[in-house]
Amino acid sequence: MPDTSIDQPVVDLAIEDERWSSCPLERIASRASITTFEHLGLGADWEIAILACDDARIAVLNGDFRGKDLPTNVLSWPSVERSGHDEGATPRAPDPADPELGDIAIAYDTCAAEAEAAGIPFEDHVAHLIVHAVLHLLGYDHERPLDGDLMEALEGKILARMGIPDPYARDRASIEASLTGKAR
Repeated sequence: MPDTSIDQPVVDLAIEDERWSSCPLERIASRASITTFEHLGLGADWEIAILACDDARIAVLNGDFRGKDLPTNVLSWPSVERSGHDEGATPRAPDPADPELGDIAIAYDTCAAEAEAAGIPFEDHVAHLIVHAVLHLLGYDHERPLDGDLMEALEGKILARMGIPDPYARDRASIEASLTGKAR
């Protein structure tokens, strides 16, 4: 049973691409954020800004901030660096005195194409990407193998709490099947 005493996170949503209006993004983002915070044992009184845009806009942001002039599904900018120094370590918790966690940009085109290609509901994929981005805001990343394993495991557990299947389960099953097939 969810803790109803937890405050709601502040999700400051800016919709640049009107196609997002057909998706309950604010509800999805609030639910994904709250579930992430609950799973990590944090309160939910945090602030997140989300830009709901298209591939053209996110490609510019990706080029400006990551040097990659191409669209991506989601980007995040933590307000403070929280990542763990040791590979696979849990990042330091955010300071409740500074509730602003950072900014997220999410691209409609790429999200819709990925959901369709994977055969999953669009809203489930969006929820996954918001969980992923919130974890980035909290200092989790996937640059090193153990960090990636930690983040992926957390995403699966958080999404399970939301009733959404683990998006990485299919990949793990394929890897296990190929390893088992090679071992024979």
